[in-house]
Amino acid sequence: MENKVYKDLTIVVPLYNEEDLLDELYQRLSITVSNLNLDAEVVLVNDGSKDNSLEKIKWICNTNSKFRFLSLSRNWGHQASILAGIDHSYGKAIVIIDGDLQDPPELIPALYEEYKKGFQVVYAKRKLREGESWFKLWTAKLFYRILRTITSIEIPLDTGDFRIISRRVAMHLVGLQERNQFIRGQIAWLGFKTSFIEYDREKRFKGTTKFSLRKMIKLALDGITGFSNFPLRLATFLGFFFTVIAFLLILYALYSKYILNRVATGWTSLMVSSMLIGGIQLLCVGIIGEYLGRVGLDVKQRPNYIVEENSEDVGDQNSI
Repeated sequence: MENKVYKDLTIVVPLYNEEDLLDELYQRLSITVSNLNLDAEVVLVNDGSKDNSLEKIKWICNTNSKFRFLSLSRNWGHQASILAGIDHSYGKAIVIIDGDLQDPPELIPALYEEYKKGFQVVYAKRKLREGESWFKLWTAKLFYRILRTITSIEIPLDTGDFRIISRRVAMHLVGLQERNQFIRGQIAWLGFKTSFIEYDREKRFKGTTKFSLRKMIKLALDGITGFSNFPLRLATFLGFFFTVIAFLLILYALYSKYILNRVATGWTSLMVSSMLIGGIQLLCVGIIGEYLGRVGLDVKQRPNYIVEENSEDVGDQNSI
């Protein structure tokens, strides 16, 4: 990330297969940028879209000089595309906002006003989330409360990536060089003076969410394994607990045979206990494997993303 600053504000927008709402997004972002009365820019990050999103993005950038684009070599994921936009921004402050219009661009001036009070991070906290299923609302609520319980950092509840951060925070964030990104957690881990504003999150303007259940689970695993060793401690506890249970069962079997002169019976209980212990062992191995897999990715030091094309026509050399 360059230290040179050319703009007052950069707005980073990750996009994946959003051609149906790009016209509306462009219109609302253009009005927002004009109303800011700042030297601002918008960086549209095409995360390997398979529809006509890139063509529309190029048209927008050719039409309005305040818009720039990055097109990644493939679909690297939501968090990686955010990081790419931050890494290629020129603003003293950087806004992160999704391109599905659930987070209203009209809230950006309010974020900036709060930021000017001296805060390094100002996040948008959701009061209401329209257009989302009870399952997604319930699982998201449960996840963030579990994460807050098992980690030593305070990750704000009921928030996403919609926020404004200072360039100082952005430089530290890019410098972390982690392969499994959980940006809202990483920003909280960095510390710095933080504030928030509340808003009602809108339903999608058009189309369906690109954040599938599989992607939600991956993000949750990245958040838990990136900021807590609790699963490893749980695996240790379960191993110790069932070792004690097995030892007690051995003592009971010996007592029954040599003191009570009867053979302990119970094929069903034996099979159930064996299956249970085997399942716990596999669970613990899986937990350890998740952590080792993430360590392996960090050791390889592969880039978080590769830019195939951008407004400056630099090509695929712009990667970290």
